[in-house]
Amino acid sequence: MGGLSNQLLVVTIFSYVLAMMAYAIEYAFGGRGAVARVAVRQPALVGASSVDVADISDISPIEATPSKGARRAGIAAIALMLLGYLAHVGALVTRGIAADRAPWGNMYEFVMMATAVGMTAWLVVLTRWSHLRHLGLFVTLVAAILLSVAGMSLYVPVGPLVPALHSYWLVIHVGAASTASGIFLVGFVAAAMHLIRTGHDAGKTRFPYSLGERLPDPAVLERVTFRVHAFAFPIWTFGVISGAIWAEAAWGRYWNWDPKEIWSFIAWVVYACYLHARSTPSISRRVASWIAVVGWATMLINLFGVNLVANGLHSYAGV
Repeated sequence: MGGLSNQLLVVTIFSYVLAMMAYAIEYAFGGRGAVARVAVRQPALVGASSVDVADISDISPIEATPSKGARRAGIAAIALMLLGYLAHVGALVTRGIAADRAPWGNMYEFVMMATAVGMTAWLVVLTRWSHLRHLGLFVTLVAAILLSVAGMSLYVPVGPLVPALHSYWLVIHVGAASTASGIFLVGFVAAAMHLIRTGHDAGKTRFPYSLGERLPDPAVLERVTFRVHAFAFPIWTFGVISGAIWAEAAWGRYWNWDPKEIWSFIAWVVYACYLHARSTPSISRRVASWIAVVGWATMLINLFGVNLVANGLHSYAGV
């Protein structure tokens, strides 16, 4: 089962990379994700000129029609992404069966779990807002990079847990943390694309703002960013609280100022600041999106920096 899990992970990475390439083709040659707006011609009022006048207050959204090849690439991207997702779930399940435990006992398994949750969240977003399909290019890019790093640098053979992790809190605490991390991944992509699109609309043409031409409407991107973060934040909060309870049971104290605890709290504060900024009318949506991006940076520091550099009570990376 452990060998099958490894093989399924390879299938997952290749499927996500191929899906990313297909998304890139649709992104480059398909219809614009941004909604174009046109004035609707209205009949002239009595006494006015006989020529119709354009009532710019009445506008209709239109979207450029993608080419046949771009449509096929989009369909192929979704099919490849679903194939990779099924292989991804299979890799997690077989890893858990091989280890006879929840498959998130080390850093390699945590990344697998978090990216699987992220892809699940993306599929949910895609079913709700199908016109956001262009974001699939960037979601699969991030997932493929994280899984590749996990497979090449973080991999450890299937084995038993260290004694400190033999607790039902492993499922509760780490499960909540990995779930929130995966959902935050999608929120980060939406926030970053919102910044790129608003930069493009502001007249900035240099990379990465030049990517913004075919991105969805900035208001839609910002709304998705908020909803994803609003959903993930309580889960992350529960993960931090459950971790403190587990710490008291294992080490006799709720808080030990361990590097992992500190950075988990920093991430919590940053995401709380994002939600506060998002609900404050005087703070622009662009500033709020920047805070969300900073929040994801703290998550990466917490995942890679703390586990690979710092040495503390949470040194269970296994690498």
